[in-house]
Amino acid sequence: MSDKYNSKVKKPNVRFCNSCLYPSSSAASLEFDEDGVCSGCNVAKEKFEVDWDERKQELSELLEQYRSNDSSNYDCIIPVSGGKDSYYQIHVIKELGFTPLLVTYNGNNYSKIGLKNVQNMREAFGFDHIFFTPAVEIVKSLNRLGVIVMGDMNWHAHSGIFTYPIRVAVDMNVPLMIWGEHGRKYVAGMFSYNDYIEFTYRDRHEHANRSYEWYDMLKFAEIYNENIKEKNLIPWKYPSDEEINRVGVRGIFISNYVEWDENKHLSLIKEKYGFMEAEEEFERTYRRMSNLDDIQENGLHDYLKFVKFGYGRTSDHGSKDIRNNYM
Repeated sequence: MSDKYNSKVKKPNVRFCNSCLYPSSSAASLEFDEDGVCSGCNVAKEKFEVDWDERKQELSELLEQYRSNDSSNYDCIIPVSGGKDSYYQIHVIKELGFTPLLVTYNGNNYSKIGLKNVQNMREAFGFDHIFFTPAVEIVKSLNRLGVIVMGDMNWHAHSGIFTYPIRVAVDMNVPLMIWGEHGRKYVAGMFSYNDYIEFTYRDRHEHANRSYEWYDMLKFAEIYNENIKEKNLIPWKYPSDEEINRVGVRGIFISNYVEWDENKHLSLIKEKYGFMEAEEEFERTYRRMSNLDDIQENGLHDYLKFVKFGYGRTSDHGSKDIRNNYM
């Protein structure tokens, strides 16, 4: 039976980029030009043509529009995990003279070093910080449902990061949100640097949320006998259009305005703010600065990624370093 079935399965025709390490089976969809170079590499080249001094001035002017001139509220919200990118986002906003509120969705998977970094972050920068932790039993249930339904145990974290801070923005009437890099632009070249891509509900729903919302998880919980009620899923409920429009919530990606280079960022935040790398190397990658806020990124999540797409985290990190001319 298995031989008969396997004979009918057509293996995908996988090709590799002639510049970086990504295959055409990449989790973030790629296109290839006539030279066999992927869209991620081609968009990455644009970064070296941008006038970043001019872009940073544009960022300052944009932020000025949202400054709380009477100091009655925060100037913006920065969703943070406490990782290297979070440190750099906060550094840029602080350097420009603005006061953010830091908001963390705790995915319950911090490494020891990662937890120290997120605790140090508030003290190093001197900003207020909301650190939200969902109920552990509900997270366990959502982990199980994520694996069963979509082969991704981290649905709750992907959705939580792009939902809970926005709920805070609505509740506290702080319209401007500062995200880091746009993942699909940065990895796959989905947009140009000249597009100034901003946060959208559609992007969150289709990519971060894998096209599933809290009410879908409620249905799956009933099917697979997980003890989850609607009131348990409040952190993953996206605000209504009316709430978003009332506050005027707007999310920008800071990588449109400052040169995004993890290696340069690391040197700065280690020296200036005491950011710590992992003491030992992770499995499946040479970087010790990434994914300290989620130990499962280098565990089950990586394994499932290899099963589904045929590559792992070293390909991600190696490709980024090739595009930044380190390799």
